[in-house]
Amino acid sequence: MSRYELRFSGAGGQGLITAGIILAEAASIHEGKQAVQSQSYGPEARGGASKSEVIISDAPVDYPKVTACDALLALTQEACDKYTHDLKEGGILLYDSEFVTRLPEGNFKKVGFNIISTAKNEVGREIVANIVALGAMISLTGVISRENGLKAVLSRVPEAFLELNEKAYAAGFDKAAAAAAA
Repeated sequence: MSRYELRFSGAGGQGLITAGIILAEAASIHEGKQAVQSQSYGPEARGGASKSEVIISDAPVDYPKVTACDALLALTQEACDKYTHDLKEGGILLYDSEFVTRLPEGNFKKVGFNIISTAKNEVGREIVANIVALGAMISLTGVISRENGLKAVLSRVPEAFLELNEKAYAAGFDKAAAAAAA
């Protein structure tokens, strides 16, 4: 891998910036790669489309913005419509199948499952949907190891929520693998 570009997108307040920060930390601290994270939410801080971008590379990152997205997460239809335009041919679109119902045309892999419902109904708290999504992105892309992703998640979570976040991460990782195989 020389440069891998990922974008987490959805609505403001869904924790996607945190997910991007955790992924960048996992790549740089635990995998020894170069990584940068940037975000955009402007007036959408609580509601409209927002995004967090992560670039992971073996070489220094000379431009910190996504230009040709290798993998895109879309938790809302608005985010899917707004951010899929630069998804690379052969890339991956991970989407919440409950909220994203119109999929764009394109020569990329489309993998969907109920990400937010998984957090709420299977893990027990909707607030960890970002960690479910993070586990799913790591599972689908293989950009870092499962173990190092989990280390980064657990290093950012208060002790009282370690088990909840570990469960969320595992659920996302495993559900994405199953959805991709289907």
